[in-house]
Amino acid sequence: MKKLLPIILLTVAATTATAGAQSLNGIELGLTGGYASGLSGEFFVHAPNVAGPVGVKAGVAYTRAADAINDSSPELPGISGPNDTFGKAKAEGRASESGSHTVVSLDGTYGLGELTPGVDATLYGGGRYGMFRSVADFGSLGSTTYSSNAFGIGAGVMVSYALTGGLSLVGDLGVDHYFKSTIRTDDGNGNTDSIATNDGSYSTFDNTFVRPGTVFKARVGLKTSY
Repeated sequence: MKKLLPIILLTVAATTATAGAQSLNGIELGLTGGYASGLSGEFFVHAPNVAGPVGVKAGVAYTRAADAINDSSPELPGISGPNDTFGKAKAEGRASESGSHTVVSLDGTYGLGELTPGVDATLYGGGRYGMFRSVADFGSLGSTTYSSNAFGIGAGVMVSYALTGGLSLVGDLGVDHYFKSTIRTDDGNGNTDSIATNDGSYSTFDNTFVRPGTVFKARVGLKTSY
């Protein structure tokens, strides 16, 4: 979180600074939840109509990974033989997995206006910075943590339905894509490693550590305007 906080502050600052040329009236704060490779939630700040229908949106999303370690992986500490896999170890209660995805986004937006009374839509697209983490836990035999930070791009559409005053129901459909990047490992005993994309062993770690490539997301929530 110490590394994440400056990124969050910078993205939010970029949004509010861009909106500084206009009044703070119209700034939107939103909170949505749904699915994006696992149960996911996002907080966003949106400055619409910075230049005509063009605006800026910054967001921070957190996802509990639906799958963290590839079940077919045969090369992990705690895997006992050539016919053993992580999936088999899980089924026999010898292993467990957990993972998370934290994504900071900065998008340009384009307001399509009111589609029908009370309903409006906004297109968005921009950059992503994802921080991904997975843990393969073998109990008394120890655990291995895999992590990777990756840049990406994304686009989507938000559709809003006015409820009352400045409060609206909002739905968000989109797709993000993340590029491959260095994978780091930590066994919790001071043994760490970094595997670059051009390393000969990269494919082995890449096939073990499950993290987003192309992600389809669907979230719904509320936003309020100021």
